[in-house]
Amino acid sequence: MDIAVVIPAFNEAGSIFEVASAVAERGYDAIVVDDGSTDATFAEASSAGSKVLRHRTNRGYGAALTTGSEWAVLGGYDVIVHFDADGQHDPDEIAAIVEPIANGTADVTMGSRFLGRGEDIPALRKVLLKVAVVFTRAVSGVKLSDAHNGLRGFSRAAMRKLDCREDGMAYASEVVDRIGKLGLRYREVPVTVSYSAYSMGKGEGNVAKMRLGLRVLWTKLTH
Repeated sequence: MDIAVVIPAFNEAGSIFEVASAVAERGYDAIVVDDGSTDATFAEASSAGSKVLRHRTNRGYGAALTTGSEWAVLGGYDVIVHFDADGQHDPDEIAAIVEPIANGTADVTMGSRFLGRGEDIPALRKVLLKVAVVFTRAVSGVKLSDAHNGLRGFSRAAMRKLDCREDGMAYASEVVDRIGKLGLRYREVPVTVSYSAYSMGKGEGNVAKMRLGLRVLWTKLTH
């Protein structure tokens, strides 16, 4: 099967070469989307041998994933995997994400650090993640143990149906909502999430995550 690993990257010069190289070394096509970076992300990703797509301005996490995923669909890839650029994910676990899609038992796979290993999850982050699980089940009806994990896999057919529109971090909630509405077959896969000072510094803060949750809830209630 042809597998594309889409990696959204904004100012990830410190990690993108290692991440993209590790993905390529395991036999997958690394598709890096440089989301308007002002550092050497484009050069570092290119030197890793990745296919690099580029936004002229910073459009957001969701927009970068949409750009990379649409490119992969048009390119005829059978499976599209989303993979973070900050080194939190283990490239050896991509195979487990792909397997249920490859064998036809799922349309979508979602990584779960609570079924696998979440290394040194900060206490407040763990609480917020658990709240997000309850929130996601209530809003979308999709039962997950880890609602906001950036490691996901999609069949080409599933990705073509999703039609997500969120440009920012709300994409993570929107994609789950769309899975529920479309009745796509999904499966959770145990994965490892490694926290480091670098990865924690790159992500959104806890307050921002709470604001995002409230905005998603408000959107659901008013539409």
